[in-house]
Amino acid sequence: MEINMEWYRVFYWTSRLGSLSKAAEHLHITQPAVSHTIKHLEGTLGGPLFFRTTKGVKLTSEGAVLFRYIEQAFSFIEIGEKAIGDMHNLHSGEINIGASDTLCKYYLLRHLEHFHAAYPDIRIRITNRTTPETLVLLKEGKIDFGIVHLPASDKQIDFRASSPIQDCLVAGKPFAERANIHNPLPLPGIQDFPLLMLEGGGSTRRYIDQYAAQQGVTLKPEFELGSIELLVQFARSGFGLAFIIRDYASEEFRTGQLVEVPLHPPIPERSIGIATLRGIPLSAAAKSFLSLLP
Repeated sequence: MEINMEWYRVFYWTSRLGSLSKAAEHLHITQPAVSHTIKHLEGTLGGPLFFRTTKGVKLTSEGAVLFRYIEQAFSFIEIGEKAIGDMHNLHSGEINIGASDTLCKYYLLRHLEHFHAAYPDIRIRITNRTTPETLVLLKEGKIDFGIVHLPASDKQIDFRASSPIQDCLVAGKPFAERANIHNPLPLPGIQDFPLLMLEGGGSTRRYIDQYAAQQGVTLKPEFELGSIELLVQFARSGFGLAFIIRDYASEEFRTGQLVEVPLHPPIPERSIGIATLRGIPLSAAAKSFLSLLP
């Protein structure tokens, strides 16, 4: 049985208003169109749904049974439309974000604070993973977008560069003074010192390794640590030279606990990036949040 959804809409409003003319006025159609639609519906269902009274129309017993179900259906439709409206107006919704611990702390958190203050009803879920792992989650549909370290590439993913970041080599101030590191240090020269780097597998480690390889140098770290924070702590404690991201140790630079060791050639600047799945539309909440990001 194929029945046009619009027939049920006419039936619903005729039932609620008890009048063909009032239903026509509400639906912005003519009264003959309402009568014609009701007749089509009655013919398809096999019996009368209304009978006429001096005040309009009333439901037959069969019509009353049908109305109970149609009323529920239209109630659910209204609820669904309201839910969509709430999502578009950012009164409800959810955002799923993938990002590393470091990017959450130094980049994402301040933007999340502003967004949450403006839209407290939006639920935010964050999955902490490295950039390569974040891209896998994005392709699996487990997150809406990822905050990643660039450069990165994938045919299924669009990348938008956001804030610039600068990798640099640092040492604790006592270590730098003992080692007499003051002038720009040729890259091969860092191999004369204990070297601290992130563990393999992440985009930052890969970027530094590629930078060194372009200069014909293979880096052999004495310590491989799991986060920028640990690199900063170990460098501050005098364990050796560490590759970190400059902005992530601003307090240590300000207080003199760390000093930057100039490199020749310097490490090229790169960016934090926003990764979205190509061709997949974002929710209203996700689009609104991304609009806040530089």
